Amino acid sequence: MMHQPMSSLSQAVYNRDVRRLGINLNHWYVVARSSEVIDKPINIVLWEQAIALYRDRSGKIHALEDRCPHRQVKLSHGQVVGNELECTYHGWRFNANGECVAVPYLAANQKLPNCTIHHYPVREQDGFIWLFPGDVEKLHTNSIEPLGLPEWEHLNYIATVSVINCHAHYSYLIENLMDMYHGHLHQDLQAWAEAALQEIDENEHRVDAHYTAQSYYKIDKIWSISQLFFPALRQLHPEPLDVSYVYPHWVSTLGKDFKIYCLLCPINETQTKAYLIHFTSLNAFWRLHKLPVWFRRFIKNSLFGAAQKLLDGLVRQDVKMIEEEQQAYLQNSQRRNYELNRALVSVQRLMRIQVE
Repeated sequence: MMHQPMSSLSQAVYNRDVRRLGINLNHWYVVARSSEVIDKPINIVLWEQAIALYRDRSGKIHALEDRCPHRQVKLSHGQVVGNELECTYHGWRFNANGECVAVPYLAANQKLPNCTIHHYPVREQDGFIWLFPGDVEKLHTNSIEPLGLPEWEHLNYIATVSVINCHAHYSYLIENLMDMYHGHLHQDLQAWAEAALQEIDENEHRVDAHYTAQSYYKIDKIWSISQLFFPALRQLHPEPLDVSYVYPHWVSTLGKDFKIYCLLCPINETQTKAYLIHFTSLNAFWRLHKLPVWFRRFIKNSLFGAAQKLLDGLVRQDVKMIEEEQQAYLQNSQRRNYELNRALVSVQRLMRIQVE
């Protein structure tokens, strides 16, 4: 089949340094955990856009440009009054559509200033706050949905959350997550060994890399949970290890027992925030499924964060390497990497396609 020649835009994007790529704004990004937004507004940054998140009196989440148009100070310094966000400087109030609806010292013969700030589509789902920073018309026309975490509420999955804050371009984090050969770094902290890449499936939306690996954990008996805490009880056995870059996020499964998500919030060209969510499956325990729902939920909630030490340790080690990669690039962007994992070629191709 003959390939069509690239357009000038396509060629420009393809040739662009992946470490300087922007992001495709027409996706849902995770900007906070639900528990982070309670009674006060908070500031988040998504690809150089400062945004104020707040809950109204009914508990609904809203997202506004974090800027009071009066004097350009941050609205996130203010407070929520009813369903409106009040600026801390002069008390101007804004509704969920970003319209100024009140000025405390407005004279009788004065009209409210005709100033509107940007408001963002935002959704609270699966324990996180998802924000769409792109073209709202495309959102509705294409029915774009958040990736979602079906295991978050499922009673058979135990969750642990670790926050990633790294001073590096998001491409370094994604490449780290898609390259299972870097397990050499983690030694006893990781759940598997001897990864071997088998095949890659890819299209304009995702890259799926299929590895085989030797897993340390088999969660099939009640005592086997103790493997998580006592390394001497672990035994290697073969399992499929699948990792997927479902732009802009990442998903991994190890056999039937473990699933991990990494939900991205790229901040700028050299800073990335992400949430790493680890799920341990209890699906093998059929007797547990017959217990009352309230008791199963009690178990799920009680074991939340059971893998915290493990997950935080992995994150610390990865962040150190990722930030060293970024610094090396900033010192000399012309140095060539000698990459042997072909999955990373597919990953960079997807990043470029999405930005185009």
